[in-house]
Amino acid sequence: MIDSTKNKKEVVDYSSKPALSVSTEANETPINLTIPYSCAGMRLDQALAQLLPHWSRSRLQTWIVEARITVNNETSNPKQKVWGDEKIQVIPYLLASETQHQAEDIELDIIFEDEQLIVINKPAGLVVHPGNGNWHGTMLNALLHHAEHLNHVPRAGIVHRLDKDTTGLLVVAKTIEAQTSLVRQLQSHSVKREYLALVFGEVQADGDVNAPIGRHATQRTKMAINQNGKKARTHYKILEQFEGCTLLQCNLETGRTHQIRVHMHSISHPLVGDPVYGGRPKKINPEITQLLMNYPRQALHAQRLALIHPKTQQPIQWKNKLPEDMETLLQALRQINLQDDD
Repeated sequence: MIDSTKNKKEVVDYSSKPALSVSTEANETPINLTIPYSCAGMRLDQALAQLLPHWSRSRLQTWIVEARITVNNETSNPKQKVWGDEKIQVIPYLLASETQHQAEDIELDIIFEDEQLIVINKPAGLVVHPGNGNWHGTMLNALLHHAEHLNHVPRAGIVHRLDKDTTGLLVVAKTIEAQTSLVRQLQSHSVKREYLALVFGEVQADGDVNAPIGRHATQRTKMAINQNGKKARTHYKILEQFEGCTLLQCNLETGRTHQIRVHMHSISHPLVGDPVYGGRPKKINPEITQLLMNYPRQALHAQRLALIHPKTQQPIQWKNKLPEDMETLLQALRQINLQDDD
């Protein structure tokens, strides 16, 4: 197991020139694949949808028809069967909407970087991907400035997200091949993500929440437990108890939008500071009540990330410290606990 921490910073120097346009040549860099025998008997488009999960099947079908995908150096059709060991070449073409984002000189806290991956310690307040009124000042804009060639990777290599006010570790792929590997790992739930969460209430035992998550029936900006939603499972473990709140370690099997926030709310232990799903402490020490109610964001931090490196195929993990605001809150709660014990 390779262990990389914030104290071990590994960075490869890449050009930081702004990436404002797409070079056709770079956009059409071929991807070479071999069909595995596990796909024997599948249609070509079905097999490619498994091998290249970050692109839709309809887009892959279009590329096949446009002769952007060849099988053993020959043109093909989407319904063609594959049997294993066929040599595939894909010449991708990114849509203008995928490459029009502007590079911006925004500082990134990079704790690891090589030719395949970038691991970032995301601060509170940083939006990961442009959209919904946040078209500038995002992590994607910063990535395009940090590494110009990311303009030729879908979504600048972003494969998972953290909410705007959630802090912690997030991995980015620097190549399409690395992105494909990471997406597959996320789909198979082999990427390990560990969070620290401070929740209201005194949790009595370790446990897990296994409940599907989908859009709220009436409040469309919120998520909720929804039997028609996507499978979601969160494991939680008690790390520290305080009056009126509990520090939990949460591990995700799945990665749904707002998953920890929704799941903890569903068992009556919403996150401290959560403006959407949060609650209020019960009748407890007024000093603790003031501390919890004044915390300005959801108390959630992604502290550990583990995966298989796309190139070396070796396990690799990163772990970082709590952000200053969350550490300060916990220290204040510990101090009150000590006073109460005296």
